[in-house]
Amino acid sequence: MLGLHASTIRLDDGWVVAAVAVVALALVALVPWRWDAWRHRRTWRSVTTVVAVLGVLVAAGAGVNYLGSFYPTLGSLLGSSGNPGEGTVADIGPDGADLPAALPLLDARSAQGHGSVLHMVFHGPRSGITRDADVYLPAGYTDPAQAAVRYPVVEWLPGFPGEPREVVALFGVTDLVDAAIAEHRMPPAVVLVPDTNGEPRFGHDEECVDASHGALDDTYLTTDLHDWALHTLRVRPEREAWALSGWSSGGYCAMNLALRHPDLYSIAVSQSGYDRTPDDIVTGDLFAGRPDLAAANDVVAHLRDRPAPTAILATAGADEDDEQAALARLRAAAVPPVTLMTHTFPGGGHNQVAVRAQLPPLVDWLGRRLPAPVAPSTPPDGTQVLPPAPGPLPP
Repeated sequence: MLGLHASTIRLDDGWVVAAVAVVALALVALVPWRWDAWRHRRTWRSVTTVVAVLGVLVAAGAGVNYLGSFYPTLGSLLGSSGNPGEGTVADIGPDGADLPAALPLLDARSAQGHGSVLHMVFHGPRSGITRDADVYLPAGYTDPAQAAVRYPVVEWLPGFPGEPREVVALFGVTDLVDAAIAEHRMPPAVVLVPDTNGEPRFGHDEECVDASHGALDDTYLTTDLHDWALHTLRVRPEREAWALSGWSSGGYCAMNLALRHPDLYSIAVSQSGYDRTPDDIVTGDLFAGRPDLAAANDVVAHLRDRPAPTAILATAGADEDDEQAALARLRAAAVPPVTLMTHTFPGGGHNQVAVRAQLPPLVDWLGRRLPAPVAPSTPPDGTQVLPPAPGPLPP
């Protein structure tokens, strides 16, 4: 009506939180100020008291949301997601069918040394799931001289209740990848950012698993997306060229899916993730009480009983008690051929400020482990086009 859409109204803006807090304080101040004046109107006393309490709760919720960026926009809170392409440069239609039409834009950005993030609606034929997804293609992808080159892939998984916009627009992951590639800290790579939960976002945490009597999210995020990329994009098929990464629930998803599918992935990064699915009000019992399914999606059980040759980086902030406990369980369970590295960031918390501060060294860690793009002319000894430089994870 006023030219506004719910997805354009930011809830993670400091000024919005401040405004809500001011309104809440005003409502609280109204109660004692009008208490005597409304001594003969007890209904008004009750109404103002209830409204003041609600105002305080809304202000507290806004503050928590600001720290964690659980709902960056009003649209994400309502589950409308009216602007799923936020942070992207073009829409390439269902299953990327319109990618050829976007190539001139990619060429122009590539000439300036930038990769491009594209939005599509992706349908998984095996899972039957249809959701939004973003695709990052590095600079040079459309260069005719590089037409035979195939690239490594990172699937970057949003946390709950996030979506591709969280990774791309809020955390700026693809911007960090773009800079790392330009500065030769990461080989040119394709980044896939699928929606891990779909709609509605509120109270709808699926944890990237094939749930009992539920959505086949594992199939969607691995088999469906993997097959689509191999058939649509120029990407390397070898497991050594595929990585998973994510924050919070996305971190759990990255480790769990990589260990469940060692034929597809060889690298996983968990940023403030955990080791098994929660059973709470927004997640529920995804496995309908079946211990075999729960164990099949337990990262510690994989590390202990079904280890695969996977390089895993698991991190958490020093102030994240639950995530630190998960790191301890991972360290106790990991055995070869898994290579597990854990890292504790100073301070930090389960919030967007910590995520942004921690991401650059995680991108660099990935850059040192991803293989480079290859062309059919690559020598049989596996010599890479652009070898990543070795080095430790920065503090």
